[in-house]
Amino acid sequence: MTVQAQITANRLRTLIVLLGFAVLMGAVVLLVGGLYDPSIAGVVGIGAILYGIVAYFASGRMIASISGAHPITRSEHPELWNAVDNAAIAAGLAKTPDVYIIEDAAPNAFAAGRTPETSYVAATTGLLALLDRRELEGVMAHEIAHVRNRDVRLMTLAAVLTGSLVLLCDILMRMTLFGGGGRRNDSGGSNVIVLIVGIVVVVLAPILAGMLQMSLSRRREYLADASAVDIAGDADGLASALEKLAADPTPLARVTRATAHLYIESPLRDHAGLRSGIGGLFDTHPPMDERIARLRAMGGHTTSDAEPAA
Repeated sequence: MTVQAQITANRLRTLIVLLGFAVLMGAVVLLVGGLYDPSIAGVVGIGAILYGIVAYFASGRMIASISGAHPITRSEHPELWNAVDNAAIAAGLAKTPDVYIIEDAAPNAFAAGRTPETSYVAATTGLLALLDRRELEGVMAHEIAHVRNRDVRLMTLAAVLTGSLVLLCDILMRMTLFGGGGRRNDSGGSNVIVLIVGIVVVVLAPILAGMLQMSLSRRREYLADASAVDIAGDADGLASALEKLAADPTPLARVTRATAHLYIESPLRDHAGLRSGIGGLFDTHPPMDERIARLRAMGGHTTSDAEPAA
């Protein structure tokens, strides 16, 4: 299957995933109406929709704030800037995305934004310290591939939808625990049932959202890897970078489940209490070994560059 065919297929899968998010959020709103009052459900639903709309248009700034990323100039980190600029030109982008830095020792990177014109690429200081120039160019080609493939809009939207659903579930939990139970004319036994059902929904809804998010992200990482090879012409450089990322145990200082899928390498894998699931069941990223094996099978140029990235 060609890269373009994979992009087309992933867009169809993405539509299915987004419909899944909508159905899941609608089910939670309907449950609020059934347990409490339709008017309350309406208010909660409208509030969640408005939050999602506002968050979507401000998503780039929100994600940068959550991750601790801030914009830099070319003079501050010329090696990073040049890697992003070269990848953007090779990818045929009309505009080079802005470049952000995250002051964090953990090596990682991501791209975010609603459109290629408003997107930016962020890298940690740990990434610059760990990778040589060839490896850095491979990682930046991967992130630019997300921009070129229009992944950033869908991945950002997934982050916003997950955040909206978590907010809705939090509201439901508070209403269930502190709102005096369900309808006023319910018996004590019914209130217990309301409490149990509410807790089950609050627990299951984010898990299901994570599964939808996972199905969106895993395929896109494979596609971005393949597209990065097309952009940079060097599969081995990216493979070498991924090997270093996989071997580095340093955890990101600032990370949330809603934005974890944006990063090139899962930032949740070494966080106690934040692990994606038993045996990686709910991981937002495909196995690193599999990604590296696919890249090694593609091959690439063999020249080495031992210069540090920064």
